[in-house]
Amino acid sequence: MSLFDIELPRGRQWLRLGDAYEVTRKPRGLDRASLPLIPFAPMETIPQGGAYAPDYTLRKPGEIKSGTYFERGDILVAKITPSFENGKQALAVELPTPFGYATTEVIPLRPRTERHDRRLLFFYLLHPDVRGFVAERMEGTTGRQRIPEDVLLDLRLPEFESEEQAAVADSLEMVQQLMEVESRSIQTATDLKRAAMQTLFTRGLRCEAQKETEIGPVPESWELRPIGEFARQLQYGLSVRGAESGRYPILRMNCQQDGRVLFRELQYVDVDCETATTYRLNPNDLLFNRTNSYELVGRTAIVEQKTDAVFASYLVRVSVDETRLCPQFLNYFLNWDSAQSELKKLASRGVSQANISAGKLRGFEVPVPSLDEQRGIVDVFDAIDRKIDLHRRKRAVLEELFKALLHKLMTGEIRVGELMDAQGGLQSFTDEASSIVGERR
Repeated sequence: MSLFDIELPRGRQWLRLGDAYEVTRKPRGLDRASLPLIPFAPMETIPQGGAYAPDYTLRKPGEIKSGTYFERGDILVAKITPSFENGKQALAVELPTPFGYATTEVIPLRPRTERHDRRLLFFYLLHPDVRGFVAERMEGTTGRQRIPEDVLLDLRLPEFESEEQAAVADSLEMVQQLMEVESRSIQTATDLKRAAMQTLFTRGLRCEAQKETEIGPVPESWELRPIGEFARQLQYGLSVRGAESGRYPILRMNCQQDGRVLFRELQYVDVDCETATTYRLNPNDLLFNRTNSYELVGRTAIVEQKTDAVFASYLVRVSVDETRLCPQFLNYFLNWDSAQSELKKLASRGVSQANISAGKLRGFEVPVPSLDEQRGIVDVFDAIDRKIDLHRRKRAVLEELFKALLHKLMTGEIRVGELMDAQGGLQSFTDEASSIVGERR
């Protein structure tokens, strides 16, 4: 049921957002020259998903030719599509100056009185029902539609007592902070993996001396060999259009992520059994992205499970002789930044896409250590990937938790006190709140 279709509990009512908040206006006679530098936030620096601070830059007053005036503590709401629908908004609580400027495509909001906790509105505007309701009332031409200020000010907002506003905002803020911890952990582990790739692919497990090659420095004992020397199969995929239903799932470029094949957003095809057998993927097959944007062409992902899936024509299946080359090692190497740079040199550039043929891929040289060392290197990267995956899964649970809490707290279905134990412990809060996610699923 939509947020706006729910009857609020006894004693609670809907308010008009504009009765509690107002659009911040630039004061008459403002002297921008009173500040040596003024924070400026273009649209690309406005965060989305619940982060507060925009990543502003400091500009001299004379360098700001246009923009939206805002003050410390204001909520900056993106008003243009699709930025609004994507949740781009900021809470300028850490502004180093009393005021700043942002892109003209935001609406700055501030509470009319101190009894309103601006964090509560910040989180409320992230509710998907709120986003959908407002987005339906955008005005303007397709692709450049914007939210009129009066639509935002006329939005219904559930009423809370001052103390309860702070408690609800604190609870939602705590989940957001936990999500940020997981995001930082993901980034730290990703940086570790990048550093490990640089070391292991240039020094090996034994940190041995290097030799210069056409693809850069590699361990002295490693041999440079073309992929074709190990390939049992380099095969273009099926040139058929996928549909929402069919007998066989067909993997496309969107099924690749960080070197792994993910069975998501699947389309399906109906082909005869012989064709399905010919193009059916096997565990340890690599899917090479042969045509895409220059940024994404050359990306590779490995099939980690048995499947009936086939694959699309803009991918190349690479299966190798596993007695000589570990497919996981090859997958990690081909996704290493330095290898990606070399692969992109093979790409022919079209009007909108780049292309690397199977023939060029066949001749691409990779450094090959012993099988034991290949497997040892794979073990290192696998361990880091497991850590990254753990933090991603924890963050995903917290995202679901935030959505569930946002809905139930705003509608009054639950109260903050019901989530806390007598000491207000975090563990009790997260345990109880996690059960809410389970109910909603």
